[in-house]
Amino acid sequence: MDSIYNRIQTSTAQIMGILNVTPDSFFDGGKYNDDIAIEKRIEKLISDGADIIDIGGYSSRPGAKDVETLEEIRRVESALKIIKRKYPDTICSIDTFRSEVAEFALKNYGECIINDISAANIDANMLNTISKHNSIYIAMHMIGTPKTMQLHTDYDNLIKDILKYFEEKIKTFNELGISKYIIDPGFGFSKTLDQNYELLSKMEILHQLNCPILVGISRKSMIYNLLETSADKSLNGTTALNMYSLEKGAKILRVHDVKEAKECLEIHNKLDKYRLKNQE
Repeated sequence: MDSIYNRIQTSTAQIMGILNVTPDSFFDGGKYNDDIAIEKRIEKLISDGADIIDIGGYSSRPGAKDVETLEEIRRVESALKIIKRKYPDTICSIDTFRSEVAEFALKNYGECIINDISAANIDANMLNTISKHNSIYIAMHMIGTPKTMQLHTDYDNLIKDILKYFEEKIKTFNELGISKYIIDPGFGFSKTLDQNYELLSKMEILHQLNCPILVGISRKSMIYNLLETSADKSLNGTTALNMYSLEKGAKILRVHDVKEAKECLEIHNKLDKYRLKNQE
């Protein structure tokens, strides 16, 4: 996983394709609930160029139902089995805030990135699991839980408060020997529509934390509410914000639409090439 983390740090941005094996995720819930549908989704993500597949067995949308740990493990394993059998070299990420789910995946399916929306605030044992397995860890900014997060949108200073949140997390990571971490500013989590755009417009400030930044804005309400449309009609807005995120230094784009994100990245890289030439 050291080589994977180094690639995320130093190479062009990586595209993380979303695989929600849930019945109630906000955009694609219920689409991938059997092995045939899951396998087709995996095939499409890979053929479209996904560098990482992020598997989620617990919907974090506001108002989503709670899921028993064993059921979350069952859902995640249904995807892991297919990936490891047919595409063993694929990098998998497990989207979970539960240490038991992370432990199961790491123990039984080898190296995985752990993508935790709570940054270990919900399950304090998560960091021990990450340290034990020397895993890559994605820590997201969220206050409260998925059910209560939108009640926590009052900040003294949005950017400074988020920066302080991650500084404290990183201090804990270092104390536990966790060195391969990525931060996710948490667009759509504990933030109003305007706060999401303020955060994105100032995201470069987070680079002082000296670690890769993941941006996940794909088809979120910050897009479709602003444009007065719906999640299924928000691909154009997603692409616009993905390009802006790359300009702000995002190293991972977490997306539903991999092909379009790869095209966005290719155009960004072309522009970057000539920008560097002009600076010589």
